[in-house]
Amino acid sequence: VQLQASGGGSVQPGGSLRLSCAASGVIFSINSMGWYRQVPGKEREVVAGMTESGFTNYADSLKGRFTISRDKNTLYLQMNNLSPGDTAVYYCHFDGRTTNWVPFQSWGQGTQVTVSS
Repeated sequence: VQLQASGGGSVQPGGSLRLSCAASGVIFSINSMGWYRQVPGKEREVVAGMTESGFTNYADSLKGRFTISRDKNTLYLQMNNLSPGDTAVYYCHFDGRTTNWVPFQSWGQGTQVTVSS
């Protein structure tokens, strides 16, 4: 299963971006999906996650500004009121099973988000 992330870019503080992550492949089920971000020299951190049943969770510092959603096998991250501290490479992650009942975990290639004036 391959993931293709898109939607990153450069915005001014206070701006918004919507990231997308499209999965391709023979997916039977998805257990969980999520967004992570990483800046150089730091560990990758959780941004938001969603379970198969639709339960969502967010990093405490991002609640109210970021919204994770899903449409079939595409994951989205709506990011509002962005600040320079949100600058990072954003990665998507899926955890599930293929139609051959083989478990998989896949990462997207990362999309750069830069917030600056």
